[in-house]
Amino acid sequence: MARIELETLILAPPAACYALALNVQAHLDSTLQTGEKVLAGPANGQLALGDVVTWEARHLGFRQRLTVRITAASPPHHFRDELVRGAFKTLRHDHYFEAVPGGTMMRDVFEFCSPAGVVGRWFDRLFLTRYLSNFLRLRNAMLKQQLEQRP
Repeated sequence: MARIELETLILAPPAACYALALNVQAHLDSTLQTGEKVLAGPANGQLALGDVVTWEARHLGFRQRLTVRITAASPPHHFRDELVRGAFKTLRHDHYFEAVPGGTMMRDVFEFCSPAGVVGRWFDRLFLTRYLSNFLRLRNAMLKQQLEQRP
């Protein structure tokens, strides 16, 4: 299984970071580059424990559909979303929000595995890890910008 860990310092309290990370519209706004949209599940407002959402977006030139469920929630410090159905064999994304002086350290732990066995593991490590790291960095930068521009 491939693993990505990213940290982003945000000058906002953990509760605000947690809430924005679970906000459907903020998610859509932070993924404009992939044309993400909601096909099924909550299409606006806050996601919560047990919610299931099917997202559609263009990744690597292909239209992808991923259905995820919020499987863990400990506001305002952690939540997890996990793949129910989609292009991966497994996908688990943990979001952590730790209070630090002046704000929050937002940490993503993103674990995934392609369904194609040995070839998939090679693809994950050599290409997909870089692509998904860049995608998460861009998303986090957008969330950071939204949070730090709030009055």
